[in-house]
Amino acid sequence: MDGPVVLPHRVRDDARVRVSVLDTSPIVAGSTAREALQRTVDLAELADELGYHRYWLPEHHSMRGVASAAPAVSVARVADATKRIRVGAGGVLLLNHPPLVVAEQFGTLAAFHPGRIDLGLGRALGGPQRVAAALNTGPAESFPGRVKELLEYFADTDQPLRATPARGNVPDVWLLGSSTASACLAAELGLPYAFAHHLRPAEAAAATRIYRESFRPGRTREPSIVVSVAVVAAVTEERAEWLARSIRAKALSRSRGKRILLPRPEDAVVDPAAGPGPVLAGAPAALRNSLRTVIAETGADELMITTPVHDHAERKRSYVLVREISDTLSPPD
Repeated sequence: MDGPVVLPHRVRDDARVRVSVLDTSPIVAGSTAREALQRTVDLAELADELGYHRYWLPEHHSMRGVASAAPAVSVARVADATKRIRVGAGGVLLLNHPPLVVAEQFGTLAAFHPGRIDLGLGRALGGPQRVAAALNTGPAESFPGRVKELLEYFADTDQPLRATPARGNVPDVWLLGSSTASACLAAELGLPYAFAHHLRPAEAAAATRIYRESFRPGRTREPSIVVSVAVVAAVTEERAEWLARSIRAKALSRSRGKRILLPRPEDAVVDPAAGPGPVLAGAPAALRNSLRTVIAETGADELMITTPVHDHAERKRSYVLVREISDTLSPPD
């Protein structure tokens, strides 16, 4: 098992910046986890029709406002409900799982949906600290080794322990992160990199620059960057800012140590002094400029849009508006 594990990765056929969807299956005030998951399928069907490139579902535990806890299961459901769009985990938190099991799960998904499955890998816990004991979470320093072990299961090599469904059924594997440390690991392993701008926008430029400068070809031939961005689009600036109140209120509550469901805009308590935070809200023309700035600062090949607003119809409308401007998001020079 010496040398790099070379995994297939799709080659870009044009220079356009693609757009994709990150969906946490938010449980909004007045709704349930079941409704949130049903809305995920509905939104995925719309994203497929609109021509979004991929649809990712994260892993979170013991978070009362997030229904996306079992990405392998959700990926299977969304892939079955859609026709073209790539579907994946954004991501599997590998410290919580044996790499063998993850390889078997996503190898099986790739066998059922050839050429459509992504596997994003994250180091985080995915919930409050008490989750670690419940999941028997591994130590953080074991993460690089777990990633390498997982990649070996997808490799066409002879080894005594094998993930049988993963042989010949390989998803696109991504490394997820929100720091320069994750960027360095992705570059070292030669994996495509997804940065969580919606969580740590101030770190985005440095992390993506380090990734590109340090990238070592091996498991993929060229560096590839996805940047996830929190976006709320509406026909008018005022409407977009109104809808974004829900996100800002939840972020404010979290900063004060309180967990709440995503509130209705009219019920949202916001702090004007806190500023807009990481959410980009606006009408299409203004958003185009904001997203172009993110692309220029990060060198993103793809933007992954997350839009946790309270009203599902408004959420869908936001994705329609973003898709309408996406072909005019020029790549960085």
